[in-house]
Amino acid sequence: MKKLLVPFYEHPAQRPDAWEAVVRAAPRLYGVVLNPANGPGAAPDPAFAAVSARLRAAGVRVLGYTDTDYGHRPYPVVVQDLLRHRDWYGADGAFLDQAAAGPRALAHYRRLAVAARAAGAATVVLNHGVLPDPGYFELADLLVTFEGTWDTYRTTADVRPAPAAHARERHCHLVYAAPPAAAFTAAVGCAVPGEAPHPWGTLPHSLEAAR
Repeated sequence: MKKLLVPFYEHPAQRPDAWEAVVRAAPRLYGVVLNPANGPGAAPDPAFAAVSARLRAAGVRVLGYTDTDYGHRPYPVVVQDLLRHRDWYGADGAFLDQAAAGPRALAHYRRLAVAARAAGAATVVLNHGVLPDPGYFELADLLVTFEGTWDTYRTTADVRPAPAAHARERHCHLVYAAPPAAAFTAAVGCAVPGEAPHPWGTLPHSLEAAR
């Protein structure tokens, strides 16, 4: 059965009904990306801490959002974010966004993956947004191998099927500007109606309907 990875970048105090729908969907979720302020922010946010605790109590992975700027963000700054997610929100996973996809950055991301595990991340997700060099599959539990619009997704050949050398369950597809009937082909993913520049302020159609 396909699982939802939900990147929902809205404040719990402003969208309590939507967050309630996410918590209720716990059995269907692979995990939820927690993103208080394009990362953990400069100080703990009690509302995000509370929703994180509810998700973890429901058995949902909480993945702390950390931008890596395609390998350009300094290693100590990324690690600081990982630690803040753990200490402030109890995150038990890491979502490393804007991950590089080429082989030259492999050593850097190997180091970040090790740091994430050391910071308590039982699950590491790399968001490349495209199919990366095969070496990245050794570093993370899940790789986002597509992020983009539905129109692009349905015409992009290299996102389906997953390469035989790498199990399909390791791929995640994040699709936005998607109609209600849109379906992702990976074992894990998310298809939302929202559009750029802020598509992840909307929930998957199935969760919106459950509210």
